Amino acid sequence: MLTCVFTGLASGFPLYVLFQLVPAWLRTEGVDLATIGLFSLILLPYNWKFVWAPLMDRYLPPLFGRRTGWMLITQIALLFSISGLGWLQPQNSVGLIAWVCVIVAFFSASQDIVLDAYRREILSDAELGLGNSIHVQAYRISGLVPGALGLILADRFDWDFVFLVIGSFMLVGITATFFFKEEQFASEPRSLRQAVVEPFTEFVARNQWGGSALIILFMFFYKLGDNMAVALQTPFFIDLGYSLTTIGLVAKNAGLWGSVVGGLLGGVWMIKLGINRALWVFGLVQVATIAEITEFTENKRLLDVSVIDAPPGVSRFRLIPEQVAVRYTVPIDQFEAAAVTDSFYAIVSYDDILADTTGRVSPYIVTPPELTVRDLHVETPRLQYYVILD
Repeated sequence: MLTCVFTGLASGFPLYVLFQLVPAWLRTEGVDLATIGLFSLILLPYNWKFVWAPLMDRYLPPLFGRRTGWMLITQIALLFSISGLGWLQPQNSVGLIAWVCVIVAFFSASQDIVLDAYRREILSDAELGLGNSIHVQAYRISGLVPGALGLILADRFDWDFVFLVIGSFMLVGITATFFFKEEQFASEPRSLRQAVVEPFTEFVARNQWGGSALIILFMFFYKLGDNMAVALQTPFFIDLGYSLTTIGLVAKNAGLWGSVVGGLLGGVWMIKLGINRALWVFGLVQVATIAEITEFTENKRLLDVSVIDAPPGVSRFRLIPEQVAVRYTVPIDQFEAAAVTDSFYAIVSYDDILADTTGRVSPYIVTPPELTVRDLHVETPRLQYYVILD
């Protein structure tokens, strides 16, 4: 079972680099949200790894065994590709960064292929459930390295050093690979046809061409929306003004333990619902959750307050404070516009001052007519005022 801990850690490191650390890096370097959202497509190799999985089953690497040899090759490739990311400049090389991330995703998905196969071969049927559970929990815990430690380091060091440190954690998997024992199994394919053509033929024969196409499309789209939302999660927190350290300590830990508890509850519900029905139920819940998050989002900004409608020659007033902090919600596609527009401000009416007997008045918030701003909350609802004598 200890082997499952190391396979989970090695499997999780590169994935969390791609959808937690890379988006934070790109956003802090000024890359726009649309581009960062498109970066979620680099995770597609995880969906399509079944395409080249038979090739890794068929061909024997030059070092070690069929599984451990491919493990070592993919882990060394991940060590260098992740460590090298930080030397690129997002302002000038977004395209090159995208290709390097695709390489990371390809080798990470390839590593998953052999880790899954190795785990299945060393565990008996009775041990498989527990072993997979340990692997998945270690997989999730590994996200604390790029998602928490990486962000905390980024607040203190340059990104090239951060990626070098995070990439070096692949040494955990490389070291473990040297200690993994592997036996030769009789089920090894004898030819490329046996490894590739025959499994695909069986798949199509079992589901027919229409059913096979639907299954492949289902695999492609099932996690696409979730991947795009997760890719924008860290940039979203950055835009809200949170430091990378705060995001690493609070948001990523909350996400980790939420996924752990959700995974356990999901496993229980899946037993009762069945795999097919559970996929549809969980998929609909996923859609509803992402839609709610992406429809409106909250922000906060300081607004200058001015007195309006005062007749000419009337004494000037000083308001304390002269700015008010306002919380509001806005559609996520209007987030940046609402944060910088000059059409968003606070006013106090001269008539309200004349009618007041308490020495305090309430500001009125003027919202931009071209934006959908709602749920306004002024943190200082009453302002003091004083007459400025000339």
